[in-house]
Amino acid sequence: MVGSWKWVLVVVSLCIWGWSPSSVNADTDPSDVSALTVMYSSLNSPSQLTQWSANSGGDPCGQSWKGVKCTRSRVTEIDLSGLQLSGSFGYNLQSLTALTNLDMSNNNLAGGIPYNLPPNLTRLNLGRNQFTQGIPYSVSLMTSLKYLNISHNQLQNTLDDVFGKLSDLATLDLSFNSMPGSLPESFSSLSSLKTLDLQNNQLTGTINVLANLPLENLNIENNHFTGWVPELLKNINLKKDGNTWNSGPAPPPPPGTPPTSKNNGNRSPGSTPSKNGATEGGKKSGIGAGGIAGIVISIFVVTGIIALFLIRRRSKKSSSDIEKIDTQPFAPLPSNEVKEMKSVQTSATVDLKTFDAPATINLRPPPVDRHKSFDDEEFSKKPIVVKKTVAAPINVTSYSIADLQMATESFSVENLLGEGSFGRVYRAEFDDGKVLAVKKLDSSVLPSELSDYFTEIVSNISHLHHANVTELVGYCSEHGQHLLVYEFHKNGSLHDFLHLSDEYTKPLTWTARVKIALGTARALEYLHEVCSPSIIHKNIKSGNILLDVELNPHLSDSGLASSIPNADQALDHNAGSGYSAPEVAMSGQHTLKSDVYSFGVVMLELISGRKPFDSTKSRSEQSLVRWATPQLHDIDALSKMVDPALKGLYPVKSLSRFADVIALCVQPEPEFRPPMSEVVQALVRLVQRANMSRRTVGNDQGGSQRGDSTDAQEDMS
Repeated sequence: MVGSWKWVLVVVSLCIWGWSPSSVNADTDPSDVSALTVMYSSLNSPSQLTQWSANSGGDPCGQSWKGVKCTRSRVTEIDLSGLQLSGSFGYNLQSLTALTNLDMSNNNLAGGIPYNLPPNLTRLNLGRNQFTQGIPYSVSLMTSLKYLNISHNQLQNTLDDVFGKLSDLATLDLSFNSMPGSLPESFSSLSSLKTLDLQNNQLTGTINVLANLPLENLNIENNHFTGWVPELLKNINLKKDGNTWNSGPAPPPPPGTPPTSKNNGNRSPGSTPSKNGATEGGKKSGIGAGGIAGIVISIFVVTGIIALFLIRRRSKKSSSDIEKIDTQPFAPLPSNEVKEMKSVQTSATVDLKTFDAPATINLRPPPVDRHKSFDDEEFSKKPIVVKKTVAAPINVTSYSIADLQMATESFSVENLLGEGSFGRVYRAEFDDGKVLAVKKLDSSVLPSELSDYFTEIVSNISHLHHANVTELVGYCSEHGQHLLVYEFHKNGSLHDFLHLSDEYTKPLTWTARVKIALGTARALEYLHEVCSPSIIHKNIKSGNILLDVELNPHLSDSGLASSIPNADQALDHNAGSGYSAPEVAMSGQHTLKSDVYSFGVVMLELISGRKPFDSTKSRSEQSLVRWATPQLHDIDALSKMVDPALKGLYPVKSLSRFADVIALCVQPEPEFRPPMSEVVQALVRLVQRANMSRRTVGNDQGGSQRGDSTDAQEDMS
């Protein structure tokens, strides 16, 4: 009996011995191990990360990797702050599904913030690094996030509408970056936000979107905000210096705005601010603000009643009197007068910007029904929108979201080609091997209330056909998302060729540069002078000039800005890019002549190899136009400013004539800039005089140095 008990004890001991290692030193989940090993390699395998390894057989939880905390077999916290780390995160963070806290602050991490962030974070701290670009869209999916800090970086993109589902976010710190543009509408969904730090950026517009948030601390110092500070924000810890606030009383809220009662209960009756800023206790003598408002409202009511009485009397008068009434602002207008009426109504009613009404919409005032009482009119409704008939899209394919997700691998960062003013562009490869480019429009560019305009946008662009205009081949509109599908050009953008070339990329020869300038000029001539009505591109830059395998230029985004109602707001951040004409920087209004100016800047890029604005240069050379213009008519100075990548292989006379065209295009006075048809003619003459026939230009794929040398000898002979 005793012997049998011994055997039982031995078996139990063996079971315990075999079980205990897996419970005490549990192996880390393989997906977490994979993510951390990739992260370690991407951080350049730093020695300060003790115990870390690039070996897939490592065990972060069992081996106590520095800064890593686990619960059972899952990594739940990573704190690597202040370790002087460089490099990047890696591409596999989305598999860290149990991670709730990620702190990479106070390091030297650079580049863009990784697109695939851990989805279930509650705290994310990336402050005090060197991140550029903007906030990735994946942040919009992190619905558990309570704390987000990306301060003291170098973010330069506008804020996208990625905050709509972050209802738990309590602290948001985006201070000390270089973000331009206005605050996104999705800020209004941050229903738990207590602390918001936006100081020391380049943000513009109003802060009305913050008015109804439960904020306790708000710092918006040193930006370019305008308008008025909402009353509800004046009772919190507010820092607002360094902006351009409007003086005088704020306009009334638009009709239908709910009454504001936030923080009313927090103000004691004995601390009511007086008119001069002092506080008054107890009862207050005289007529208060509420009394004055009541008197004003009473006056409006009495005036309205009198007007109603007079109008009813007039409705009974003769037809000649009715014809006089027809000339009043609320009478129906002929269709050719709708445009003029728009400005009258805008000045006579609440500013239409309050309603985010698109600038291109024609507004018709409500007609007077003389058989209906004014009491029945609903004047509180938004202005009536008169929509024009939209021609159906032609020769374009309708794709589903599923199609495009498959082709772009769920819009993965690996397929991201670039990011522009209106959205991100992805490479899409379909099952049949065809490769296209998909532009995913930002929700801030085309919010849900303007979704009806997408059909018009697609229709307008689908009618554009030119050898030097990027062709629209399809579109998608599902689940509130709007995407445009374009032909794909293998050689990327002119910007990349000029400014991001590497040892594998041959520099553009002079022949190729002239060909690119001429092809782009022809694209603009088509938009300005062939299309009816004329199309203003509004966003001419080297990043929007795409090159095919033969280095023929194709102008992208053509017709997009002219069709999107909110395009000018989306393009506001281009003001400091170096491409905008002086009048656009002042008024924000784009014209055909501002397109000509921007094209002249692209020509300057082609001739000099420099960026339109380069903060790394000395102050006198940062603005390309300002630095180059005085040298365009001095052949010696001109030769010194030519792109060194050309190695002197260019026809001198051709260079001089090219510079003459530039000087005409970048003149500060728009009325003196030539139309694009004249620019095309000048460039054609330049080609002809340099003995570069159309066949030579068309077949040149960048050319050889020998070929350009021959051109130079012929032109100088």
